[in-house]
Amino acid sequence: MRVLTERLSAYTTFRLGGPAGRFTVARTAEELTSAVAQADAAGEPVLILGGGSNLLVADEGFPGLVVRVASAGISVSGTARGAAVTVAAGENWAALVDWAVTEKLAGIECLAGIPGMAGATPIQNVGAYGQEVAATIDSVRVFDRAARTERTLSPAECEFGYRASLFKAAPDRYVVLEVTFALASDPMSMPVKYPELARKLGVSVGERSPLPDVRDAVLALRRSKGMVLDAEDPDTASAGSFFTNPVISSLQFAELERRAKGAVPTYPARDGQVKVPAAWLIEHAGFGKGFRGPAGARISTKHTLALTNAGGATTADVIGLARQIVAGVREAFGVELTSEPTLVGVSL
Repeated sequence: MRVLTERLSAYTTFRLGGPAGRFTVARTAEELTSAVAQADAAGEPVLILGGGSNLLVADEGFPGLVVRVASAGISVSGTARGAAVTVAAGENWAALVDWAVTEKLAGIECLAGIPGMAGATPIQNVGAYGQEVAATIDSVRVFDRAARTERTLSPAECEFGYRASLFKAAPDRYVVLEVTFALASDPMSMPVKYPELARKLGVSVGERSPLPDVRDAVLALRRSKGMVLDAEDPDTASAGSFFTNPVISSLQFAELERRAKGAVPTYPARDGQVKVPAAWLIEHAGFGKGFRGPAGARISTKHTLALTNAGGATTADVIGLARQIVAGVREAFGVELTSEPTLVGVSL
């Protein structure tokens, strides 16, 4: 591995981030574990970098070692229901979804067009249009930095929740090396759960559609919201959804409805709680599409959930806009928004 000097803005979809103290590319799982273990032994901070699509790095950069994951490889073994697909952490996620659709393997078709690497998906428990990656994960092989050994974790050990996992709760302990997905051998999708996607497909919620149709409909919806990377579209210079949908108690929801003076849209949630669309809260707190923050930071012109670098923004500008939105939603509705991307060297 060569150690380089790099500005992290070249490796994030926000196109933001200052210099790395040291920068290296790991092309195999062995190189990845070796680089991290050596830095840990030296007491050097480590930042694991995949596709940079869920990352906002401080303008000052990162003072330690940045390891860019570039491992590759997909292996498939048959199962009673379909296939166990083991994927190296550095494989491109969007390309993996396309491959699964071509191979008539169902389970991740609604996650089409999400930028980044396969190894990042269990960390965030990536989800979209009614699917979560946790529903298909069979195991995750990791390097446990505390024990200095490799482990293979079951889904239960991964502690998946809504945009949450063991890896997100303990961000400095585990390095994902590969993920095994259990996919169904079927030319038809899983039952479509998301009403907007069902309408786009012309089916009822709970029905199924051919895999390519679902993938293409998801991509069309994501493009309409500026959620598919496009160098010519400044709305895609972002980390996608910047805030998670708040999950609140029934009492909090009653207070929200009182303040909103009317019906508030909801999504299903567990344990008697209520999930509220963050985009609705943001828009109804006075932050509409295209709302401009400091300098070149603004809300996407296509979707209120995405904060963008419309040109000339700094990380400080984006954080300033995010704080303004958080404060506005709190004041209007008494609901606290939580950021979805990983924040490096900055906080809300």
